[in-house]
Amino acid sequence: MKIIIKNYEFEVDEANSFKKRFWGLIGKKEIKKGLFFPNTGSIHTFFMKENIDIIMLDKKMKIILIKKAFPKNKILINLKAKYTIELPQNSIKEIMINDLVTIKTIPN
Repeated sequence: MKIIIKNYEFEVDEANSFKKRFWGLIGKKEIKKGLFFPNTGSIHTFFMKENIDIIMLDKKMKIILIKKAFPKNKILINLKAKYTIELPQNSIKEIMINDLVTIKTIPN
């Protein structure tokens, strides 16, 4: 799937199973693709190899939180967030709070 914010497109996998939600990006030596967590307003970066960029969205798919280069071995919780996107570090450039996010599925 692709996440579209302004003129930026990010290729992400959906964390739609227990295994994907539990493992996320843990242990990846090089993060090339992001991860989209539905119904999640909290994440952790324990056991990750590198820092990541994080975007949290409300129920209307509006950005409510941006964390660039979020460090390893931390927890992030936002009770207002309905969705969370984890991206490789330095992915977020001109994205701002209140920007809307669109999801585009990619046919197999």
